[in-house]
Amino acid sequence: MTVTVQFLPDNLTTTAIPGESLLSVAARANVSIPTGCMVGNCNACEVEMNGEDVRSCITAIPDDVATITIHLFNDPSW
Repeated sequence: MTVTVQFLPDNLTTTAIPGESLLSVAARANVSIPTGCMVGNCNACEVEMNGEDVRSCITAIPDDVATITIHLFNDPSW
């Protein structure tokens, strides 16, 4: 099973395998998500996934949805 992942605001779409790291999927789609601590504490990698704020460094692609929409936040301090 693959999951369709759409990155906004650039409207880039790719596919992913459930369990795959969100950061890996973004990198494969040439989408840059800032990172800091890589353990979920600093919130530098926070994005909105299907309406819920998540830290992409510790988030995997879920297996219970067919499509995911990721909205990237723009924080000039990162």
